[in-house]
Amino acid sequence: MTLRTIDSLGPLRGKRVIVRFDLNVPLKNGQITDDGRVRASLPTLNALVAQGARVVIVSHLGRPDGAVDPQYSLKPVAARLSELVNLPVAFATDTVGDSATQSVAALNDGDIVVLENLRFNAGETSKADAERVAFAEQLARLGDALVSDGFGVVHRKQASVYDLASLLPSAAGLLIAAELDVLDRLTEKPDVPYTVILGGSKVSDKLGVIGHLLPRVNSLLIGGGMLFTFLAAQGHQVGASLLESDQIETVRGYLAEAQRLGVKIVLPTDVVVASRFGADAEHVITPADGIENTPFGAAGLGLDIGPETAAAFAQIIRASNTVFWNGPMGVFELAPFAEGTRTVAAALTEVTGLSVVGGGDSAAAVRILGFHDDQFGHISTGGGASLEFLEGKRLPGLEVLGWQ
Repeated sequence: MTLRTIDSLGPLRGKRVIVRFDLNVPLKNGQITDDGRVRASLPTLNALVAQGARVVIVSHLGRPDGAVDPQYSLKPVAARLSELVNLPVAFATDTVGDSATQSVAALNDGDIVVLENLRFNAGETSKADAERVAFAEQLARLGDALVSDGFGVVHRKQASVYDLASLLPSAAGLLIAAELDVLDRLTEKPDVPYTVILGGSKVSDKLGVIGHLLPRVNSLLIGGGMLFTFLAAQGHQVGASLLESDQIETVRGYLAEAQRLGVKIVLPTDVVVASRFGADAEHVITPADGIENTPFGAAGLGLDIGPETAAAFAQIIRASNTVFWNGPMGVFELAPFAEGTRTVAAALTEVTGLSVVGGGDSAAAVRILGFHDDQFGHISTGGGASLEFLEGKRLPGLEVLGWQ
């Protein structure tokens, strides 16, 4: 693996360095509810400030669809960054307009400015190459070099991720380098036993990962909404639970392939079934092959793995030397259906080898459930990017930085 690093940009004192972070944090009433991605940007930011760079931070937040939408402003993020680095952080109220131009021009060595949400400009995510390049050219006028450190977007061919890196001298930041180091350990000679835990709602989102990792892992644990497609593939009734009928045959193929390879695909033996979707819904624990035998019948809705399954998963996890987890085991946002996810997270904290929480909902879950980042070997900042890497896909935001 080759990747251009910050050192390749030469001395940075006095240079305007655009840094593409992924500061797409959850907000509620204008307040950040999880600043994990902001804190993950600090090593690169502090390194650039220490070198005397004039730092111009760009990022997206949410999906404003190319229009200015105040609820997606990066202003709260700029304020949080200022608190974390204990330095003033300026904020420009646009991306490439007068405010951005004037704010960048006012920077001294070691100063920091955050530009407004990139996705307020339609060119950032345009499918048309010319529109993306035109926006990237406007951004490029604000900088002398680019440090790309938004791992959560490297699988996207977007103006600030891909096109801008072609227009300016560019390099990867410290976060991207750290993420790739961990992902490389997960794919190239991982310490065994190697266990992968997959959850989340849709099996279709994880098919590529399953196919690519099956020859590499010892155990594959299946939870979340996707477990019901696996149960259906075994011939079980799943009531009103989430089911992707069009993926049943594909799942059967993976079950057969796992058996051929000697890989254990471990499915739940019990599930938590509810009368409806809601924190106050009536719910029972039932064997995984008896979902429609509950008082709710065919209307029963599976919302979490059961305690027997959670305990079995935890035992396998604790006995592993490498563990990768992506996707909650149930609807963890609702207290009655959070225990499966909580038990799996707790088991990961006891792994003596490498434990990796694969970003996205998994990262949100461990923090919401009261765990701390330092209890795990690594918490990825990019759920989708991590998955696509583990699928063996080409990631445009990395290739433009020299990664092969």
